[in-house]
Parts: sequence; C-alpha cells; structure tokens
Amino acid sequence: MSNDIIKDIKNITVLGAGMMGPGLAQIFATKGYNVTLWARRAEVLPDVIDTIRANMTTMADSGVISKEDIEPTIERVQTTDDFEAAVSNADFVEEAIGENLELKQDFFQRLDSMCSEDVILATNTSVISITAIAQNAKIKRRILGTHFWNPPHLIPLVEVIKADETDEETMEKTMVLMADVGKKPVKVKKDVPGFLANRLQHALWREAISIVENGIADAAEVDEAVKNSFGLRLPVLGPMETADMAGLDLTLAIHNYVLEHIEDSHGPSPILKEKVDQGDLGMKVGRGFQEWPNERIAALRKELVNHLLNWAKEH
Repeated sequence: MSNDIIKDIKNITVLGAGMMGPGLAQIFATKGYNVTLWARRAEVLPDVIDTIRANMTTMADSGVISKEDIEPTIERVQTTDDFEAAVSNADFVEEAIGENLELKQDFFQRLDSMCSEDVILATNTSVISITAIAQNAKIKRRILGTHFWNPPHLIPLVEVIKADETDEETMEKTMVLMADVGKKPVKVKKDVPGFLANRLQHALWREAISIVENGIADAAEVDEAVKNSFGLRLPVLGPMETADMAGLDLTLAIHNYVLEHIEDSHGPSPILKEKVDQGDLGMKVGRGFQEWPNERIAALRKELVNHLLNWAKEH
C-alpha cells in the first residue's frame, strides 16, 4: 500500500487525556504529524506533556530512541480543552474517551457534524461495537475502529475494525497511516465482540481459569506453563503458522480428541464470580487468583516494561 493515499493527512486530533491519550499523541507526533490533544478538563493537560516526556525519556535511556527526538516530538503536540478548536483542522480523529456507548455516540455525532466529509473518525474502543458507536452519525462510511493496545507507544498492534458501513477507502487509508507511524495494523473485516486479539486472549483466559477451577493446576502453575512453552514461540509463530508447521492432519487428529474436553462455557467462570464477590479483585487490592504484595507488583511491572523496551529496541 502506497503512502501516497495518506499524503493529505497531516493533522491528527486525539480526544481524551486518560490512560491512552498521551501515548497516542506521542505515536503520531514522533512520526512528524501535528497533534492536537483534547481533554475535558484543562487542569489535566500539563500532565499529558509530562507523560509523553517521561515515556520518551525512558525509551531514550533504553536506546529505543534518541534523546534528541524528545523535544521536537513534544513541540508537535498542542493541548486544549476547546472541543471545536481541537477538531477544526483535523485530517484524522482518534477518540480515546471512556468506554461508554452513549458518550461515544454523542461524540461521533458531534464529530460527524463538525468535520468535513473526508476526515476519518476512529475510535480506540476495546470492547464496544463500532457500528453502534456510529449509529447517530450521518456519514458512517468514514467511521471505524482502531484498537491500540496499552501501552500504545510500546505495543505494536493496532486492530483496524470495519463497521457495517465503513468503506474500503477509509480502511485502506487507516491501515497505511498506522503502518506509517510504526504500528503493526491488522484488518478486522467484521465488527464482532472482542474484535480479533481480545477474542483470542479471552479464549485462553477462559481455559486457564477453568483449569484452576477444576483443580488441574494452581494459578501460578498455569502462568509458568504458558510462559515457558508456547508463549516463547508466539513472537515468531502465531497459532495459524503453528498449525501449518505441525501439519493440518495432526491438528485435526488432536482436535478430534481434545476439543470435547476443553472449556466451552458461554458465561463467566463461577470461581471468577466468587473472587469478585469476595473482593479479591487482583493486583489493585493485593489478592486475586494469587497474592500480590506491592514489591511483587512493582517487580512484575518493571519486568514487563523492560521486556517491551527490549523488543522495541530490537525492532
């Protein structure tokens, strides 16, 4: 796909200054795009710049980027709490507000009325139907999903999701734009719950929780099994490649035997509901399927960030 089809995209607007907004602004600004980041409350806007600077400083200290890239990137990011001003000259809008359908519908109805017809309107929702989000807009063909993964400045995947009325030109331009800013876009051709990667992730989680629930192994053993077996292959071999490598005849034989024994429930696990009812909510309270003292949480978060930084440095 040629970059010529995005030659008119120069100005990016990011809506939302929460968990994803600063990283999204950083992604586009790093690659030379002019970025306007909007937040509902003006007092949070200085934090956006501080977050971008901190992210980039960590990346520079790890050799992922040059320190000389930091200030020029930040200079390309403007912040505002004026919604109309934020979108007035946008060529591409990336929405990253809270996961609330009615709120997103309102935003996209407003965007649809304010932005010229050739402006692409993208939502970073991780769970909500893109088609439903676009419901109240008139020009639905230019609305689609772009699901970045957290932290967006380090994780390469972006799921580009086609809503029912998204046209192919919008899909193609967005795929090219995502690749141009250094991401790994994948095209999701149907707007289904969980899109692509979350369907895969939660299918694994369902089986993992079932194994614990049925006393087959403890939670820590499940994690060790994944991290020290097929988890090591996943950066190189995806599941479809692995099936082809093993041979589809062998894959079929295994499925004929094992699938009837794998969890296929259509609702959450009873043990998961029990944990939530008891207040065992995971790291944020120090206890979930495992115990999480503060020092263990800090060590794991540090290990994860270092892993992602090393991956980014190598790629």
